[in-house]
Amino acid sequence: MRRALPVLSLLAFVLGLSAIHSAEENMKYPDTRKSDVADTLHGTKVADPYRWLEDDVRTSKEVASWVTAQNKVTFGYLEKIPSRKPIQKRLTELWNYERQSAPSKAGGRYFVYRNNGLQNQSVLYVSESLDGKERVLIDPNKLTKDGTVAMTTTEVSPDGKLMAFGLAEAGSDWQSFKILDVATGKVRDEQVKWIKYSGVSWSRDSKGFFYSRFDEPKTGAAFTSLNLDHKVYYHRVGTPQSDDVLVYKRPDHPDWNLYGGVSEDGRYLVISMRKGTDARNRIVYKDLEEPYGMPTELIEDFRNEYTFLDNEGPIFYFKTDLDAPLGKVIAIDIRKPDRKNWKEVIPEAKDRLSGVSVAGNLFVCTYLKDAYTQVKMFGIDGTFVRDVALPGIGTAGGFGGKRTDNETFYTYTSFATPPSIYRYDLATGKSKLLRTAKVKFDPDAYVTEQVFYKSKDGTRVPMFITHKKGTKLDGSNPTILYGYGGFNISLTPTFSVARIAWLEMGGVYAQANLRGGGEYGKTWHKAGTKLTKQNVFDDFIAAAEYLIANKYTSSKKLAIKGGSNGGLLVGACMCQRPDLFGACLPAVGVMDMLRFHKFTAGRYWTDDYGSPDDAKEFTALAAYSPYHNLKKGTKYPPTLVTTADTDDRVVPGHSFKFTARLQEYHTGSAPVLIRVETKAGHGAGKPTTKIIEEVADEYAFLIKTLGFPGPKAE
Repeated sequence: MRRALPVLSLLAFVLGLSAIHSAEENMKYPDTRKSDVADTLHGTKVADPYRWLEDDVRTSKEVASWVTAQNKVTFGYLEKIPSRKPIQKRLTELWNYERQSAPSKAGGRYFVYRNNGLQNQSVLYVSESLDGKERVLIDPNKLTKDGTVAMTTTEVSPDGKLMAFGLAEAGSDWQSFKILDVATGKVRDEQVKWIKYSGVSWSRDSKGFFYSRFDEPKTGAAFTSLNLDHKVYYHRVGTPQSDDVLVYKRPDHPDWNLYGGVSEDGRYLVISMRKGTDARNRIVYKDLEEPYGMPTELIEDFRNEYTFLDNEGPIFYFKTDLDAPLGKVIAIDIRKPDRKNWKEVIPEAKDRLSGVSVAGNLFVCTYLKDAYTQVKMFGIDGTFVRDVALPGIGTAGGFGGKRTDNETFYTYTSFATPPSIYRYDLATGKSKLLRTAKVKFDPDAYVTEQVFYKSKDGTRVPMFITHKKGTKLDGSNPTILYGYGGFNISLTPTFSVARIAWLEMGGVYAQANLRGGGEYGKTWHKAGTKLTKQNVFDDFIAAAEYLIANKYTSSKKLAIKGGSNGGLLVGACMCQRPDLFGACLPAVGVMDMLRFHKFTAGRYWTDDYGSPDDAKEFTALAAYSPYHNLKKGTKYPPTLVTTADTDDRVVPGHSFKFTARLQEYHTGSAPVLIRVETKAGHGAGKPTTKIIEEVADEYAFLIKTLGFPGPKAE
């Protein structure tokens, strides 16, 4: 089994095998060492007795031994649940369906990702025509036996001969870029390393590409240290990385991230600068036809979002929220860059403009209407052309392409609708279904409804609810309430085989569109950030109360689930309302809100959370920080914390410290456990086998703790 880390040193394991609590008969938690560590922040003394658990599990024998002991307790509990293996078997059956991405077109060829069902990583194929014979271009599954190396990004050169692609190991955010010959599939020896938060953008002559990277971290610090001094480089094919040309840096602002992209006509390098996760950015550009020309400032402040879309010579098009909280498209003539000369191309609409692409000389605009997709086409001059007819209330994505294309491709999905791939004729506006995924379940057996409920302050919040047709609303249904509520991210209706397994067992699935997300634009997002972050938790708690009041479920049958920022959501809500939930599943959560900014990508999150270094924001953060708001002697709901040892986005120390204190303070018989995955990160690129195992463990935990019959063991 790939569940527990090896016991590195029992002598170093000063935690011992004694127990501080017994969650239920014959189950004991490891005795976690406490240290006398405290900080004084803005005059307030803050104890942090479990700070040693922040150490990297790969380098600290003590932390590794603690993880081993915790996993032993957790899997000892899970392995006794009879329905665990049948759930895993059914999940494996459901997951075993052929799936693919929407095709993309580059260099006269078509590229598509396919997975035959249970492959750990999807395989990239290429063909000479849409209906032509495909051949494997890259199969990441052959790189390792356990499938823990994932492909992150691909970009074909303008002449179609070369492709740069990224690889990440064990779920890490760190990437390395390699280059292959598209005709032969042969990978070149050269490699570009120490890359995070960057794609690839080729120069017009196909002789090299622009990318962003950090300096190589100190030995042993790659997975915990802050990422500073992002720089834009140019890599010339056939040369070592040491010869790469530094194109742009900002040593005066080491906390800025820099992203460079070449315009489709190949003339301009457009560089976006951001301070964090917020969309607000600055823009500089460089005329690549002037090799000695300096970058020119275009947008000189961080007041708004400016996403570069395309250009017609010196006229640049941007998606922006300038004087338009829901988004619009503008044109800037770089010969006359003063704001008084900027022109509105597509005005703000009543729904949020979530994305814009340019294909076939059209702007393809994706809007969110109450969290589901609508797509509209506009001419380059902003003239409305047509709506794209979609199958129903769901999520559509794709619509990539170039100005000269006559076709584009998109995917449509919903909660009980497996992904369908469409070809869209840009001239006629006709969609042609190319493929629908065939999953072994009956989609007609389920129904999805959208409801609206009032939060604590009266705000109207939408929520999707999916369940079997004919489900009785008598308060007895096991229910998962899922949420996120942050970073301008929208939760839309999407298909998940994991959710189908839950629905088949008679479960209800609810997805709340909380403030802090991007469902209703900038105002909705900002209403759930910094000093107003409590609104997000109030929205989630109100969603739970709505489900209970309307007899979908009851407190004892209600589980809450969320990952990353959603893990924070679950942690905060279980601290504030431990009486309201029957089980809690916080995954890879941000649990220490007073130290999150000291690790890896944490410094970016101050855009949403605020900073503990600011007195007012410290007070708000301290008021809901899950690690700091657990109360001794409280009866908490059954809890299964999940994280991974190589998560370098939200370092696992967050979950380790939260679990240690939860086990110390919790009273009662409900289990409070942590499951630590090995050779896995924040979630991206996780092998299929590991995903199935983790979901099976979560569902088995819920069957046991919510008290309902699951599938019977054979």
